[in-house]
Amino acid sequence: MQIRQTIALVCFCAVLCVLVPPVVAADNATIYYNLGEQYLAKGEYESAVNAFDNALASNTTMIYLSDGLLYTYRDRAYALIQLGRFNDAIETTTTGLGIYPNDTMLWNNKGYALYKLGRNQDALNAYDRAVSIDQNYTIALINKGDALFKMGRFKDSVDTYTKANATDPGNRDATAGLAEAQKAAASTIPPTISIVLIILIIAAGGVLYYIKFRKPAEETQGEKRTKEKKK
Repeated sequence: MQIRQTIALVCFCAVLCVLVPPVVAADNATIYYNLGEQYLAKGEYESAVNAFDNALASNTTMIYLSDGLLYTYRDRAYALIQLGRFNDAIETTTTGLGIYPNDTMLWNNKGYALYKLGRNQDALNAYDRAVSIDQNYTIALINKGDALFKMGRFKDSVDTYTKANATDPGNRDATAGLAEAQKAAASTIPPTISIVLIILIIAAGGVLYYIKFRKPAEETQGEKRTKEKKK
């Protein structure tokens, strides 16, 4: 009887040894994730990034089930952006999008990091993905308007800021962006008019050049004879 109990106890301990490490690891991920959020709230971005890194290095099963993994990628990217580490932020959002391809915030954060690096077309593509998933995503619309404005596409920028205002009436950033884009669009000469003006300027210059520097016409034989007689 004692032998059976001993064997059962040994088996139980063996199973416990197998099961405990994953549970501890999962708890570690949760602890580091919560710690990262606390640092983030206090504006301690470097510490937040380190905590999120530790969470990702742990067993992420539990935080994946609670969407904590999604927030880890979102908030790590946000902290990196605040630190000016835009390439790292792009890498983080790209990894997160591999797991959550339809997350609008990851697309928006990726777009913003690209925008800060001057990669305006890539940023615009990321914002378009975010807006295609959620047409009422005000922040992505404002950021898209900023990218279009930076690219000199003022009319498109006006349209985008207008949509942002419609999703969040009175939004300060959308309103300011719209006013600036409208002003820029109004002061910009349409391409067709510019081309016509250039052609007219070239033509006028040609006429003036001809009048000023043209050679006198050669005398006809009749005119020559008339002059000879007068002499």
